[in-house]
Amino acid sequence: MNHRHRPFSVVICVYTEDRWEDILAAVESVRTQSLPALETLLVVDHNTVLLERLGREYQEHAARGEVRVLANAGPRGLSAGRNTGIAAARGELIAFLDDDAVAERDWLRFFDEAYEDPRVLAVGGRTVPAWSSGDRPDWFPEEFDWVVGCTYRGLPGGKARVRNVLGGNASFRRAAFDAAGGFATGIGRDGDKRPLGCEETELCIRLTRAVPDGVILIDDRSVIHHKVPAARGRFGYFRTRTYAEGLSKALVARSVGADKGLESERRYTTRVLPAGVARGLRDAVLGRRGGAGRAGAIVAGATTAAAGYLVGRFRTRGGEAAFSSGPIESGPAARTAATDRWTPAGAVEALAPTGTAGAAAPVAPVDAVDADAPTGAPVTGDADAPASAPASPVTADRGTHDPRGAAV
Repeated sequence: MNHRHRPFSVVICVYTEDRWEDILAAVESVRTQSLPALETLLVVDHNTVLLERLGREYQEHAARGEVRVLANAGPRGLSAGRNTGIAAARGELIAFLDDDAVAERDWLRFFDEAYEDPRVLAVGGRTVPAWSSGDRPDWFPEEFDWVVGCTYRGLPGGKARVRNVLGGNASFRRAAFDAAGGFATGIGRDGDKRPLGCEETELCIRLTRAVPDGVILIDDRSVIHHKVPAARGRFGYFRTRTYAEGLSKALVARSVGADKGLESERRYTTRVLPAGVARGLRDAVLGRRGGAGRAGAIVAGATTAAAGYLVGRFRTRGGEAAFSSGPIESGPAARTAATDRWTPAGAVEALAPTGTAGAAAPVAPVDAVDADAPTGAPVTGDADAPASAPASPVTADRGTHDPRGAAV
């Protein structure tokens, strides 16, 4: 059977000229893929100088439709930037790459293979830290590599079902956004402000509720290398990021319920983290460098994230989560290029104005693990974790929609 390669639009959200060389490297890594992308979309987050500079840099590529430079059409922040890219994308599949990361040559090809299964809604990859200092700090535990946006110890190898992907190395069917709406604004990153996260967690939970039999995977062959500046290898950033993760998880739990929002985190904190502490203490006893520091960092990170979660729950008690999501309205170019919609049964049908998913097809049980950071630590990385109970079909809260294509 011949494999049909699906067209990819790759979205890279950018916000600062300080990462100029990193942005160029990210774009070049997409342009040299073994499976060429249909287009690369650079979405600039409310930075006119950067927008104009990138426009000049990629003027010739834009004329050929290879690289397009867009202004974030929504409020400041990563979620609205991604929504802008989704709205403009012409590909059947949409991949997201961090602006300070480079993808290995077969990154898109391995993503593409997973979509042969018509049930698959999204596929994430493996993100490897590229420490600016040259080496991982001795005290920095691999269980907390999510702090620097990377795959952490505890996630399974190979290809496995997960609750959610990591947003900086992920791909989605375009039709997934028709079913569930876009990334929620009011959560996630906003430039250099407090390093919040979890926008992809909230989206993926909402997506599997909208399409209960849909599948979200991680394939560790789709590899990117994510730059970790020296400042993010310091304990001060580690503490700030884990606290912010707790705040973010409180928002997600308020939106989707603690049972679903924290189901994987509970297993992570009771299995993966204790094993990491024991490993660190054993290394300390054996005289291996950094063992005691790693054990202490795991305890400190879990405690700080839990504190952030409690503070976040206190702030959101008795009210709705302070973020919203809405449908993605494609621009004219995207509508003419993507006129079909995926259904769980693998059928293709005309786009309906409501953007709701079709009837679901049966799915064989698959073990589920979580690819996101936790409320005390990343989530369960146990490949033997039992599949979570199917979510009941619900209608996602569409929020208020900006006609420019960004959820507000």
